Amino acid sequence: QVRLVESGGGMVQAGGSLRLSCAASGRTFSTPAMAWFRQALGKEREFVAAISWSGVSTYYADSVKGRFTISRDNTKNTMYLQMNTLKPEDTASYYCAAGPQSRDYDSRLLYNYWGQGTQVTVSS
Repeated sequence: QVRLVESGGGMVQAGGSLRLSCAASGRTFSTPAMAWFRQALGKEREFVAAISWSGVSTYYADSVKGRFTISRDNTKNTMYLQMNTLKPEDTASYYCAAGPQSRDYDSRLLYNYWGQGTQVTVSS
């Protein structure tokens, strides 16, 4: 079992920044790939960013490329999402996920474990 706990969400004005954290515990070695997804009210959960176990490989949705940065510190079993130049359309609940390494890094179906989510609200 793997437990994921997100933190760092909040309310910010457009153009501002937030840093999300995802603390993992349990059998983390069984789920080397980690990712961030988000779900806005009334919409489906969508891929935001993913990172390999080593941190060398990172992937981003086109909508956040150049503004968001995913990283991880395996010594702390923690993954991060630095979000800059936030826009109102970034408003959503953000979820971290963990699963096996795969080319399908942007698919919700890949990930076995999910956090409870943290709300990000960007005002215009």
